[in-house]
Amino acid sequence: APESLMQALEDLDYLAALDNDGNLSEFGIIMSEFPLDPQLSKSLLASCEFECVDEMLTIAAMVTAPSCFLQAPPGTEEIAVTRWRRFSHPAGDHFTLINVFNAFKAATANPTEPGNTEKWCRDYFLSCSALSMAEMIRAELVEIMKRIELPISEPDFGSEENVLSIKKALLSGYFMHIARDVDGSGNYLMLTHKQVAQLHPFSSYYNTRRIPEWVLFHEFSISEGNSIRVVSEISPHLFAELVPQYYFSNLPPSESKDILQEVINHLAPVSTTKEEQK
Repeated sequence: APESLMQALEDLDYLAALDNDGNLSEFGIIMSEFPLDPQLSKSLLASCEFECVDEMLTIAAMVTAPSCFLQAPPGTEEIAVTRWRRFSHPAGDHFTLINVFNAFKAATANPTEPGNTEKWCRDYFLSCSALSMAEMIRAELVEIMKRIELPISEPDFGSEENVLSIKKALLSGYFMHIARDVDGSGNYLMLTHKQVAQLHPFSSYYNTRRIPEWVLFHEFSISEGNSIRVVSEISPHLFAELVPQYYFSNLPPSESKDILQEVINHLAPVSTTKEEQK
């Protein structure tokens, strides 16, 4: 459909993947080397700047592979949630996925007996095939990074600075996937349109007392009850610092936009200096 094509081109333009003539920019050409959604490619490339490539490679692989969380059989839902909490990260689902992947790698590296990895996955209600696929996708992405000579930073997962860097890398690609809890009860209104969504049951924030006000999400699914999947908390200040101004100016009017505009106005002198430096 022409509308879909125009929307796709507009999204690529927001991601700086197109030049003024509508052709792929130099940045867009590098993005196209990766077999990923453009937003994910942009986040992966941004991680080179923010020195969190190792962690971003894991996130990219985990969100590209099928969901690693299995639907718990009837009567075992509480057990599954309790087991998954072992991997929960306070910063959100993207970070939780890193914990899951690292734990899977550890279980794979130290099998006490044949079939131990499969048993470990069953015990934690995780899909062994999905995690194995994520492992293969990650290895492929590493090879592409090496082939086009992009730097791969050393792992530093867990430090406060690293968490902030990952959020910056994610926001560089997913600034179009921002939602705000408008009433404090988990009803998230997306910035791009007036659609309200709830957290997916697999989210680490689901059924917890602490529901973040502003979130970045990987995808929105109508088929799964208007839910947003793979959600992590972000601050309006971080969004205001990284969002392209021409994208923000095209957002429909909303209370969320007004709040962000105040933050942007407050940061304006700093932002102007940064633009001059760029």
